[in-house]
Parts: sequence; C-alpha cells; structure tokens
Amino acid sequence: MAPVTALGEEMYALVERMYPLCRSITGDGVRATLDIVGEYVPLQVHEVPTGTRVLDWTVPQEWNIRDAYIADTAGNRVVDFAASSLHVLGYSVPVSATMPLAALRAHLHTLPDHPKWVPYHTSYYQPEWGFCLAQETLDALPDGEYEVCVDSTLADGHLTYAEHVVPGQVADEVIVSCHVCHPSLANDNLAGIAVATFLARTLAEQTPYYTYRFLFAPGTIGAITWLARNAERIEQVKHGLVLACAGDPGQLTYKESRRGDAEIDRVLRHVLAASGRPHRVAEFTPYGYDERQFCSPGFDLGVGSLSRTPYAGYPEYHTSADNLDFVSPEAMADTLAVCREAFTVLDRNRRYVNLSPYGEPQLGRRGLYDALGGRSDTKQAQMAMLWVLSLSDGEHSLLDVAERSGLPFDTVAAAAGALHGAGLIKA
Repeated sequence: MAPVTALGEEMYALVERMYPLCRSITGDGVRATLDIVGEYVPLQVHEVPTGTRVLDWTVPQEWNIRDAYIADTAGNRVVDFAASSLHVLGYSVPVSATMPLAALRAHLHTLPDHPKWVPYHTSYYQPEWGFCLAQETLDALPDGEYEVCVDSTLADGHLTYAEHVVPGQVADEVIVSCHVCHPSLANDNLAGIAVATFLARTLAEQTPYYTYRFLFAPGTIGAITWLARNAERIEQVKHGLVLACAGDPGQLTYKESRRGDAEIDRVLRHVLAASGRPHRVAEFTPYGYDERQFCSPGFDLGVGSLSRTPYAGYPEYHTSADNLDFVSPEAMADTLAVCREAFTVLDRNRRYVNLSPYGEPQLGRRGLYDALGGRSDTKQAQMAMLWVLSLSDGEHSLLDVAERSGLPFDTVAAAAGALHGAGLIKA
C-alpha cells in the first residue's frame, strides 16, 4: 500500500485530469469521466434509457454540448465555453441569435458579491438557455448587439452511472457513493471521486469483511435510478457513506444518517474523536447530497456523509473559485485516511459470546498474558481482554467495548482476536 502522502499526490493528479471535462447529469462528459476512473479501477457501466420510470422520477433526455459563446460585433468571444465549462448554464437548449445586451441580460448569471468569480447554475428540468460569467466581465460589456451561440443537443439518450465492487468475506454490503455530474468544480465533487477511487484501490489490496460497492453516479437522479434498479437487494446494504467536498482546507465534517444511531454513525464519531483531528458531527437534514435518497423513509439505510467543509459552507462553493488551487493532496489524503480508519473499525466490529462466562477464566494458563509480554501497552491490553470477556454476551459489539472502556478500538479488537484464538469467545 502506497504511503498516504503519495496517494494524495496521485489523487490530485486524477482531479487535474478530470477538471476540464464538462459534466452534467447525463451525456458524454459523464462517460469521459468514467473512462478515466476506469483506468484506476474496473467499472461496470450502466446506461438507462430516457423515459425510464425510476421511483417518482423519469430519466430525462441526454444533454451534450460542443461549443457556446457570446461574441461582440468584431467577432471577439467575450464569454467562451472553451475557456471554462462553467460559462454555460447546464442543460442549456440550443440557441443561435443576435440580440442587444439589454435582451441578453435576462440570460446572464453573475455573482455581484464576488465580481471575479463565475457561478455554476443549471436548468435540468426546465428548457432554458443561459451563460454564467464574472460580474466584472459583464460590467465591461458596452451596449450593442451580440452574437449568441449554444451548440448543444437535448435528445433521447441515456443516463450513465457506474459501479465498482470489492468482494468481501460476506455478501452484506457497504455502499460508497459520490456524484459525477458537476463540471469544473475541483472540491465539489472531483475530490470525492478521487478519494472514492483510491479508497476502492486500497480496499482491493485487502480481503475486507464486507463487500464494498462504489457508486459513481449523477447527483439525485443517479442515486434514485440506482435505488429503483436495485430495490430487491436493498436488504444486503448494511452501511453506507457518501463522499463529497473531500479536498478543501476545512476540518472534516460527518453528517449522520437519518437514524442517527446507525453503526456507520457510531463508527465515524468514534474514529474522528479518537484521531484527535478537528472535526464536526452534524445531525441529519433532508437536504444535501445523496445520503437523503438512501435515507428516505422507504429505504431507511444507514448511510451518512463525509466531507470537509459541507456543501454551501464555503464561499467558493459552486463557483469558478472551486478550482485546482482550492483543493490539496494533503486534504484528500486526510479524508482518505479517515475513510480507511472507519472501514477498518466497521470491518472488525463483531459481537462475541463468552464461552467461559462463570467467573473470570484463567488467562495465564492459556498463555494469553505471556503473549502480551514486551508490549508497551501490556497493562492496557490485559484490561482490554477483561473488558471483552465482560461484555461478550452476544449483545455488545467491540465498538461498545471500546466506547465503554475508553480503550482504543485496535487494542480491543486485538484482545478479541487473542481470546477467540484461545477458544474463550466465539462470534
């Protein structure tokens, strides 16, 4: 397994490759992004036709774009899609016209409070066209006629999403989800795609207990489509984590599942607290990323969301300032490290039954104390054995033991392994 610092650099390089692509909820930009991810981990790509009913939604028409611009009378492109995919309102219908600036203004979107930044706007389900530009660019435009061109198509096609599965020892699954629908936004959500990709690679180097299913899908409609197409096997999903905004300089934030007491919630709270990292744990709200789809009442899955600064929590959110300078290898490496720590705890969190529950078994006779000789934490390890024996009643998990005893989870899990090997507990 590569050092975390090296993985951070590799993740940043992946973000750099994906950054120029124009992504949306459908179209060739999504496919091109998945092609790149597929170079790192094998993907099963799914194409769902326009018009397919998915729960209460319908798969929309597919949108693709070749070019778009606003040009002055001299032919100079004052706004150019080729310079940034953010310059076009997402899902803009085709337009070719000449109009005065006064009429064009109704189709222009800016950020007056941040005059140098270009906003990100979409119109997925209402036929519209428009451009996004910096307020200072708009302010510099003289009155007059402008040529407007959006060379796009909105036609029947497909919604595209992909899965990567890391087989585990059991068929029960952990879902790791990230969205692939945003254009040139480095933190939201290219950093999430990169962390998910490299998390999949590191898990594949092990033999995890759970089966891990990675979903690379457009936001909202992608998760809804996956749920609709997998409703019959939802019971296999035991835990889940949505990754987003994974590369900015802010502290880590974990948003709990709708349940609030799902195992993934307890694991992330424990891992973040034990790590000593600055962090925040937020209660569930039915707004945000795709955790709200997985946690909807009919499914009620134990799925939380891990980010650094949450959505809409930083000025750069959904603007051109969410660029390659806003994310760092160090931040993505830190997010990846927490995911790895959390899934290590999740994979090892068992419930055991004490096979010698009447009185304390003689550990020395079984060589268990001798096995601890020379450890710097011998006393702590001995206490962990006693705590595991005390709480191995089939009801308490190893995480329960760690939380109640105040001992590190790794120490508790190692004690359980030794006791299991000595025949004193069983799973």
